[in-house]
Amino acid sequence: MEIEDFRQNKTIPRVIEAEVLKALSFYPELKETEIHFLFKKKIKGSVMQAQPRIGTMFGGKRAYQINISALFQLTNSAIPIHQIPPDIMVGWIGHELGHVMDYENRDTFGMIRFGIGYLFSTRFVKKAERVADTFAVSHGLGKYILSTKHFILDHTFLPEKYKQKIARLYLSPDDIVEQVRKLEAKEQGLT
Repeated sequence: MEIEDFRQNKTIPRVIEAEVLKALSFYPELKETEIHFLFKKKIKGSVMQAQPRIGTMFGGKRAYQINISALFQLTNSAIPIHQIPPDIMVGWIGHELGHVMDYENRDTFGMIRFGIGYLFSTRFVKKAERVADTFAVSHGLGKYILSTKHFILDHTFLPEKYKQKIARLYLSPDDIVEQVRKLEAKEQGLT
């Protein structure tokens, strides 16, 4: 399958098109899924967020949007998100596509429960974020997810509060390395 095949049913800002298409190429199941990648001025507490389009929740084929903060906020400044290194963007987008995969496995009532859980339960958020990371790793994005985690956790100019949130709610770099190791062992028939 060609990387260009993943452009179908997608709205992608040109400045991040290469990274989005690369991330999508790891998810052949999403080839025909309608997904809109949209820049937003600010997303509260996040850099990106995947969500279903409300109008498609109650019948027919569900569509999604991935909101992307136009600016990457540093402690004393901000840079345009498209200036983030490509592998980091692929990892970030790959994580969000992991959420889409999770959503695809839920019916409408399951999505409503998901939304309520995500709004009101830190434990639920932690589980949901780890599920998205796990989808990304199991689809071959392990090195990109790992690069993204290191970029966030080791970045001197990122707000400490944001780094603590990532460390608390998402898979750690060690967890990701272990998942990749298990996946490779399984692929080689060692487990």
